[in-house]
Amino acid sequence: MDYDLCVIGGGINGSGIARDAAGRGLKVLLVEAQDLASATSSASTKLVHGGLRYLEHYEFRLVRESLKEREVLLKSAPHIIWPMDFILPHDENLRPYWMIKAGLLLYDFLGGRKKLKKSEALDFGVSDLADPLEDKYERGFIYSDCWVEDARLVVLNAMDAYERGATVMPQTACMGLTPSRDQDSWQVNLQNMLNGDQFTISAKMVVNAAGPWVRSLLDGSAITTEEAGEYTPNVRLVKGSHIVVPRLYEGEQTFILQQPDGRIIFTIPYEKHYTLIGTTDVAHETDPSLVAIDEGEIEYLCEAVNRSLKKKISAEDIVWTYSGVRSLVDDGNANASKVTRDYKLYVDERHGPPILSVFGGKITTHRELAEDVLSRVSTFFEDKKLKPWTENAFFPGGDIPNGDFEQFVTDQSEKYAFLPDAYVRRLARAYGTRMKAILGSATEIEDLGIHYGDDIYEAEMLYLIKYEFAHTLEDILWRRSKLGLHISAETFENLQNGFNAIAMKANMEEERYKNAAA
Repeated sequence: MDYDLCVIGGGINGSGIARDAAGRGLKVLLVEAQDLASATSSASTKLVHGGLRYLEHYEFRLVRESLKEREVLLKSAPHIIWPMDFILPHDENLRPYWMIKAGLLLYDFLGGRKKLKKSEALDFGVSDLADPLEDKYERGFIYSDCWVEDARLVVLNAMDAYERGATVMPQTACMGLTPSRDQDSWQVNLQNMLNGDQFTISAKMVVNAAGPWVRSLLDGSAITTEEAGEYTPNVRLVKGSHIVVPRLYEGEQTFILQQPDGRIIFTIPYEKHYTLIGTTDVAHETDPSLVAIDEGEIEYLCEAVNRSLKKKISAEDIVWTYSGVRSLVDDGNANASKVTRDYKLYVDERHGPPILSVFGGKITTHRELAEDVLSRVSTFFEDKKLKPWTENAFFPGGDIPNGDFEQFVTDQSEKYAFLPDAYVRRLARAYGTRMKAILGSATEIEDLGIHYGDDIYEAEMLYLIKYEFAHTLEDILWRRSKLGLHISAETFENLQNGFNAIAMKANMEEERYKNAAA
């Protein structure tokens, strides 16, 4: 089958580009070798933020653009993105007080805030927000940024792309790229990773958004450039790891803990019962697929907490860890923490049909990155009017009246009074207005089908398989949700035993691959 654009990589950049392109009327194919958001995009610190620490590296443009995007994303997806208070205790032995105060004033100024509170100085002797901290801290600051369900943001981009006409194929690997004989298009060799079937599609243009694999995809297809005055960028792979422990303190505030090495560590209230702690910055030299936290990182994160919080932790307290490899533009900086988080787009036309490769990027600026990509893509489709559209568009489920999430939850609890309030809130947080596709016309809880335990019902499972591209139980428990942290062993066994039957009922077998393989 022929496409205008083939996007390779189902992370935040690839899914965002596919969404933007489909909304502009291009015929788009999005392929991902594993699950959507299966790598870096589900392993972030889950923040939509300007990057306060980037100011120290004079990346003012990146911070300004990130803060602008923070407001755009908050408006477009209020169910999975919401404001959060950040407490920054001042350590006399690290950054000077005046420097932090000046940095936060600049942060407020660059952000052009509309919905978020401005930063303030805090006297810890007066404010109870600092109670979890050791008494050695006397003062600090509070400011606002946003939380995001990172993997869900990827899925919502892919859903929107699909609903606007794109073909979305997770579990489909790109095995290689070759120009057509007339050099008018790319022949993209693909393999269905579920059944091994191989097939080829044609695309007038390719966008390589493979994240940590962006350079290896080019190298494997022999389409890199190292000529005088022109070169294909290299990537810098940096591993970031997080740990999750039982909740360390009451309250919804996040602490930013400055470390002796100049880095910062976040402690974030997580999934109601836990605290998320991260991240590390460690150079990664091996296969990006082989990534896991090491003992040194665990020790580093535990020490960061124990240096500042009253409640102490050790490796024995950890209930879950996750690690991801960030693909950064190699700017030659020897310090992984100082490598730029900005992105670079590289267009190569030497082989006839164009290929655009995305190096770097971050969740917060993914929509703007996609617009930048499409502005360059549009030069190759001069017969089409490819106008930007995403800035004022909602993500699926994000069209909550007036963006008032709490009122939305109240309304849904009244509408579905037969359901537990906690269950309604969970569905509202995950799916926003799309929760109606799960609950439908149900008038009693039995209408939701089989109950597998822990408030997981057949209706939700069917929805995730039919509409959110889930293929495995892991896709559902650890990327479409974090239910894996909450369910009992019995519920997990019930889901394992029933998953094949659910998938068959959802009529998922091979359906997403038929048209492309034809």
